[in-house]
Amino acid sequence: MKKDEQQLQKSDNKIIRIKTNFTSKNFIHIKKLRITLIVILLIFVLLIGRIGFLQFVDGSKLKEMAYQQQAINQIISPKRGNIYDSTGKALAISAQVDTITINPGKIVKDTDVDTKDYKEKVAKALADIFELDYNDVLTKVQSNAQVETIARKVEQDKVDKLQQWMKDNDVSAGINIDEDSKRYYPYGSVASAVIGFCGNDNQGLSGIESKWDTTLTGTPGKIVSSKGSDQKEIPNAEETYISAENGSDLTLTIDLNIQNIIEKYLKQAVIDNDCKRGGNVIVMNPKNGDILGMASYPDYDLNSPYTPNSTLAETYDSLSDEEKNNALYQMWSNKSVNETYEPGSVFKLITSSVALEEDITTTDKEGDFYDKGYEEFDNGDGTKTKITCWRATPHGSESLRQALENSCNPAFMQLGARITAPVLYKYYDAFGLFNSTDSGLYGEQSSIFTPLDKVGPVELATMSFGQRLNITPLQMITAVCAIANDGVLLKPRIVKEIKNTDTNTVTEVPVTKVRQVISKQTSEEVKSMMESVVTDGTGGNAAVSGYSIGGKTGTSEPLDSQKEEGYVASYIAISPVEDTQVAILVTLYDPKGEKGHQGGAVAGPVVGQMLSEILPYLGVPSDSSASDAANSSNYITVPEIRNKTVAEAEKTLKDAGFKTKTYV
Repeated sequence: MKKDEQQLQKSDNKIIRIKTNFTSKNFIHIKKLRITLIVILLIFVLLIGRIGFLQFVDGSKLKEMAYQQQAINQIISPKRGNIYDSTGKALAISAQVDTITINPGKIVKDTDVDTKDYKEKVAKALADIFELDYNDVLTKVQSNAQVETIARKVEQDKVDKLQQWMKDNDVSAGINIDEDSKRYYPYGSVASAVIGFCGNDNQGLSGIESKWDTTLTGTPGKIVSSKGSDQKEIPNAEETYISAENGSDLTLTIDLNIQNIIEKYLKQAVIDNDCKRGGNVIVMNPKNGDILGMASYPDYDLNSPYTPNSTLAETYDSLSDEEKNNALYQMWSNKSVNETYEPGSVFKLITSSVALEEDITTTDKEGDFYDKGYEEFDNGDGTKTKITCWRATPHGSESLRQALENSCNPAFMQLGARITAPVLYKYYDAFGLFNSTDSGLYGEQSSIFTPLDKVGPVELATMSFGQRLNITPLQMITAVCAIANDGVLLKPRIVKEIKNTDTNTVTEVPVTKVRQVISKQTSEEVKSMMESVVTDGTGGNAAVSGYSIGGKTGTSEPLDSQKEEGYVASYIAISPVEDTQVAILVTLYDPKGEKGHQGGAVAGPVVGQMLSEILPYLGVPSDSSASDAANSSNYITVPEIRNKTVAEAEKTLKDAGFKTKTYV
């Protein structure tokens, strides 16, 4: 033992010590460690920044994406409000139909092969039932979309076929039959230009349907449920139901009976007078601004608005696609507000009103005007412009009443020069002729006048008798209604009431007084002259037996550069002259019939025909009915004796003043 220790000590003494430094490879160098820590810190900072960006910058977007991926939204369509006439007759209604949709992700079987066959089978059935292209339907069935629409506005018989097929083939998921509505117009083409129509999604595309679309549409509701990562609905998941707010009903001021009357005679007038560009008519109540009737012809069927009417059908197939679109828009146009025209001599009522209100003349001042057949104006460049009267034989010396009866252009050119352009423009503005009437009708246009600083002697002359200015027919009749309403201008009203169909609350659209334009005295004087136009002047064709009618004819000549547009013949009338209940304006475009193109000859008789039915319908008493009432005092009413015994009947008749004789 001792010997071993001694040997170990000797071996230790032989160890050689190395004086150089030794570095072990098992330890990380301090510099590398520092770099590693910095890299880790940078990565950590980047991760924090990315998380912050996702949270605060993209948070809302990602939240919405997650919601869309996890939620199933089923839209509940609101019922579109109905449109009624003033008597309660339905002009536009929404009937219940169905829309067929599919969830492609739910049309599956256990294997890919079975799923493929199943989808083809479903596509074939849907294509057959709804008469669709098989390949189009198959594309939808095989898509990755959450929902695909197969058919809209489906009638009940096809829904029944689908339900039977689903029952026979044990299909319970993936095909949806959703309640929807379809717009119907019970009276077809009646008031088509006013009412307008809806598109496939029940959105209004023209007329009242478009102008009041927000009110009629309502607010959609929805049912919200959840789906899992496999894009399938989670069974028994909580659902959120948000009910739809149905659209409101509208009651128009249009009276269907009056509408039918004016459409009947307007159509006849357009055809009889070969009016190449159609015609229109407006009936208003001057006391409240209500539009009782408004029609354009040719019209169209609201239930098939893309089908050309009989007039358009004659040339439709020969048109280009762009021309077809323009032609359809023209067919849908409401000429009363969508198009302007030169009113012609009807506008002389405005000039007369201004002259009387400004005390420039009186109604019956003899010799106040002299018609030599024309007026001549210096153009300032050495040339002159001659403007003639419509009649070849001059009217000679006239009062204002006689000038209006004769519709004498030179007399009104002289009157316009006395009034001056600034004064005329002040009254044009007061009559509302520089702005649209804000009637609530779709696509209403405004007027076109020469700027005041550009009005020279010729422009002043032509404006005085209603040419070289453009207004809408509604602007024209609204101004005349102000004359008939003791000088008070009212805003035209087409919608009378709005009814909330959920609460049954009714809101009346108020009658709106705009301003007093002329005095009551001036109003009465102008109406008196209008009556003279009918009894003694050019407007006799609008006379209606038993009623006092005031009227004014109008014939506007096209510009030389627009001869193809032809003349515009018009007639405006009010009745009764005192306490006026109704005003009517008939406008016929480019008449080429045997009667010519003068407003009195062409449009006057049409106004008379319409008023002969409208006035009795409105209960306006006639002179003949008053006479009959006076004579009725000589008559005795026979009492009711049916279902009485002979003795009782005999006594009743004797008590009433009758002599009786009984035959057995």
